[in-house]
Amino acid sequence: MKPYTMDFDVKARDFSSAGESSSKFRKTLLMLSIPSDIVRRASIAAYEAEMNIVIHSYGGKMHFEIYSDKIVIIADDTGPGIKDLELAMKEGYSTAPKEVIEMGFGAGMGLPNMKRNVDNMEVVNHDESGTKIVMTINF
Repeated sequence: MKPYTMDFDVKARDFSSAGESSSKFRKTLLMLSIPSDIVRRASIAAYEAEMNIVIHSYGGKMHFEIYSDKIVIIADDTGPGIKDLELAMKEGYSTAPKEVIEMGFGAGMGLPNMKRNVDNMEVVNHDESGTKIVMTINF
């Protein structure tokens, strides 16, 4: 079966639009009667991925695939990449700029929250040129 797909451009440092793609994704999941626990997990993972693009990259894309038995979330950004992926996976570790932290973002929970809310997560880190995160939630 062909998935229902959604694609969004995400701009770096555009906090006025931050969260829009994950919000539209969540509304679509609800409209498609996806179970509420799956909607919650997918929404958290999508929001964290989108915010990472806004905060840490030069911009990127969010891509969503909704199948009858799983959801695939792909966050693909244009850089600069994650310097130390193992460290970035630790709760509380953040490389967010001071001004972003002062706005209430960048607490160092993005990647850990993504991993906690999905069944599978693959991070492809291209040093200096970006990061692609592919997450799957089965149901």
